[in-house]
Amino acid sequence: MTIINSNPRREARILAVGAHRPARVVPNSELVERIDSSDEWIQQRTGISTRHWAGPEESLTDMAVEASKIAIARAGLTADQIDTIIFATITYPFQTPSASTDVGARLGIERAAAFDVNAACAGFSYSVGLANDMVRSGTSTYALVIGAEKISDFLDLDDRATSFIFADGAGAVVIGPSDHVGIGPSIMGSDVTNRDAIAMEPSWLDYKPGADLAATSWPVIHQEGQKVFRWAVYEVAKVGKEVIEKSGLQPSDIAAFIPHQANERIIDSLTKSMELPDSVIIARDIRTTGNTSAASIPLAMDRLLTQHPELHGKNALLLGFGAGLVFSGQVVELPPAPLK
Repeated sequence: MTIINSNPRREARILAVGAHRPARVVPNSELVERIDSSDEWIQQRTGISTRHWAGPEESLTDMAVEASKIAIARAGLTADQIDTIIFATITYPFQTPSASTDVGARLGIERAAAFDVNAACAGFSYSVGLANDMVRSGTSTYALVIGAEKISDFLDLDDRATSFIFADGAGAVVIGPSDHVGIGPSIMGSDVTNRDAIAMEPSWLDYKPGADLAATSWPVIHQEGQKVFRWAVYEVAKVGKEVIEKSGLQPSDIAAFIPHQANERIIDSLTKSMELPDSVIIARDIRTTGNTSAASIPLAMDRLLTQHPELHGKNALLLGFGAGLVFSGQVVELPPAPLK
């Protein structure tokens, strides 16, 4: 007998976005003494002036739940209508059970498919691609896609390469059915030859059976800044061009560019290399939010739509890249204005 597809292919789009930033704002001045630096040096190098760090009383999933509630409400849905939860993060401190099931339990979503994605700063874009495929195939109707990080728990404040870059926050989108294409083809990949350019050290793999765990250091994030910068500027720009082309569009059809908020110099270089026209509005949430890894694209999307409400429903290029080294991108139709 022939297998019957009871869910004919349909299209999908982003219905709404929500964001949560911790209350504590950390200016460069709080960090410069330990790394013998200055506010001017940090801003020239990265574009960052402030970032948000969560306190010990606010967990990774606390932030994710808040962002998710906003996204679900803006989509005009209730939590029980969500049937898939995809959580992109590298800072959930437990191997199992997953962060996604924690969010589902706290939102009262009892039977949703739930899984985590570990693709670092490309994790949100990876997850959007997965959710798009699931909704289009009929596997899911409403997917909650979360990008959230609490990187402040994994920082060495004496590391001159990372202490001022990374930050905390959460963003979420709801992806659901559409009568037209709202999410273009995704391009996903990796450059495994440089997989250790950004890493948590010591690795959990160093914890051998019988080892004295009390004598083992807590892992902190490290990166080879120049190697990552060169890779992002020269290789990721090619991915962005390919994403636009694969979507059947021209750069002039793009209204907004929302890249991973790694570094403002990288964002400027990508914009130039991809030859995006001056009409494209560039997300620069990096300046006051810092690098929040998997959370950076949805956080930047939310802020961009707040600053530029005319972008609701317009085409935006999403481009994620980070530890692995992994990359992912797609063109999406930005969500409509939130329901009143």
